[in-house]
Amino acid sequence: MSRAHAESVIKNIIGEIVLQCAVRGHVVSDTLVAFMVKAVVLDPRNGFNVDRTLTKQDVQKLEELCLDKLMEKSSPSLDTIKMQVYFDMNYTSRREFLEEIHRSMESRLSPVSREITDSRAKSRDELDALYRKLITYILLRSSMGSPTDIHIVKEATAALQSIFPQAELGAFMVLLKKDKEQQLIELTMIVTGIRLFNQANKKGEEEADPHQLIPATLCEALPATIESIEHELSVTQSLAWKYTAVLEKLTQPNCQPGQCDVSSILLKQVLYNVRQHEAFLKMLLADACLCAKHVEILQTELSSQMNMLKETVKSKTAVPTAKVFPLFKALSKLWSELQDEAELLTTLHNITLNLQPFISSQTNTISQADLDGLLEASEVKTDEQRMTESSVGRIVPAEMETQEWHLPETTASFNELPLQYNGVCAYTLVNRDGFILPGNPHIGVLKHKEKLYVFSSKEAALKFASGPDDFIAEVAEKAKYAPELIQLLKLHQQFTCTSPNTEMQPADSLLVPVTKCDSGTQTSIHPLETNIEKSYEWNEWELRRKAIKLADLLTKVTHSVQTDVSHMRRENVTQTWLPKEAACQSKTDGESNVPRPLVYLAGLRGQRDGRVVKTNLTRSVDE
Repeated sequence: MSRAHAESVIKNIIGEIVLQCAVRGHVVSDTLVAFMVKAVVLDPRNGFNVDRTLTKQDVQKLEELCLDKLMEKSSPSLDTIKMQVYFDMNYTSRREFLEEIHRSMESRLSPVSREITDSRAKSRDELDALYRKLITYILLRSSMGSPTDIHIVKEATAALQSIFPQAELGAFMVLLKKDKEQQLIELTMIVTGIRLFNQANKKGEEEADPHQLIPATLCEALPATIESIEHELSVTQSLAWKYTAVLEKLTQPNCQPGQCDVSSILLKQVLYNVRQHEAFLKMLLADACLCAKHVEILQTELSSQMNMLKETVKSKTAVPTAKVFPLFKALSKLWSELQDEAELLTTLHNITLNLQPFISSQTNTISQADLDGLLEASEVKTDEQRMTESSVGRIVPAEMETQEWHLPETTASFNELPLQYNGVCAYTLVNRDGFILPGNPHIGVLKHKEKLYVFSSKEAALKFASGPDDFIAEVAEKAKYAPELIQLLKLHQQFTCTSPNTEMQPADSLLVPVTKCDSGTQTSIHPLETNIEKSYEWNEWELRRKAIKLADLLTKVTHSVQTDVSHMRRENVTQTWLPKEAACQSKTDGESNVPRPLVYLAGLRGQRDGRVVKTNLTRSVDE
């Protein structure tokens, strides 16, 4: 099956499922449906053969199974998958977040900038309106007050008039559009720097307070975002520790199946849900703390620049623009970076709030009273307590010399090692049928095929090390039954070679990852002997030698010699012009010509009563 046809089949399946969900009152994204299609096909319980092309019945069965999964109510598994899809589509790196913030700002300012650069103002009123638009653009770009606040507008106008009076609009109008846009940015930076400097000098302080030189939105967003994420993380971790304690008791070998009213499968799905929420919150909290560090650094730099500017203009009636304008621009740049941090914190806060609906199903499935009943007298341990207890038994590399182990005292940057399965103990996951328990790196980190694995106990580490490939394969099988584990344990690489069906060739990376391999080709030097150029020279120095030889010949005189052999054997070519055929035409009298009449009158100038004589000299026709 061709790639184009396979992509068409996949799009049709996804489109049909999206349509059926909409008919049933559920709006789902194409990405969620694509992930669900992959999850259904990978599940061995559904009976799809990865080596056989999907038939019409298979497609119908696939759509029905996907619809059933997507229509489940109060399903922790479905909510976990939705949470993963939402986070993947809305979370990105810090650099890309900032780039998106800048693109959004440029998009908002584009209409105002276009009105200014495309203006053809001539009259006094039109020039006044253009100047007001300049002030509006500066206020919007700097985010220092609203353009509708009369006091803010007056302050910005005074700052702009000090560096760009309205009389200079004529010179601005004749610039190219690109130069106009660049000058708008420079004017904004200088005006922003002037306003920041004026605000810092209102109270006549010797040193500006760094906390007073940050945007108001940042003052609100920084503590609110960190507190919100920390609170959510605390609640989620508390739930995770409780469900871990319950499942730890239920998955013990001596536990009877009928001792618990709640299904262990449901409890595992809830644990996956809260652990995934915990992982996402930790990422958001790390970004928020990084923002706080950047804000602290920017505050210090802003205060330093402000003091430097004060020293530059202190007790001076006039300061050269070449000396003071760069300082204003530096202030503005730091202010813009603080604004970016505020926008980034707002984005992180919104993502945190939008994750909450995806953990609501676990509270509806298992109430707090039921959870307390399941715990009974069980001790709820935190992850730190478990690590402290398990750190007593540590791996001794001499006990298993066939494997490579990393220990804290022998490994640099030990706490930053990229651990497999997101730090979850693979042995516990396999041995206890999908129960996830965080591993303890201080026990010892196993390095197997350039990958690092951690374990919850020394016993688990030794058993896993005795046959790591078998346990790795078992982890992949567990993920097929619980597709949310693919994202939670970061198992994407293990499923890159899994092609659900012939129709499942990628169009969507979430559906089937692209399989890659190393390949090479070799071409013979001379595939066609007849095309060999005998005069070709590859040596650069040989080409230079020939060039020097030719240049030397230009100064020589050429002589020719004729021998007896060549005498009279020279090829000669001449060219002659043949006579041109010419003709002329003359006038002849024909038989049809009529004699020209010749009649003369005599006596016209005679006397008054004289006679006029008429003489006819016309020749006869016969002559």
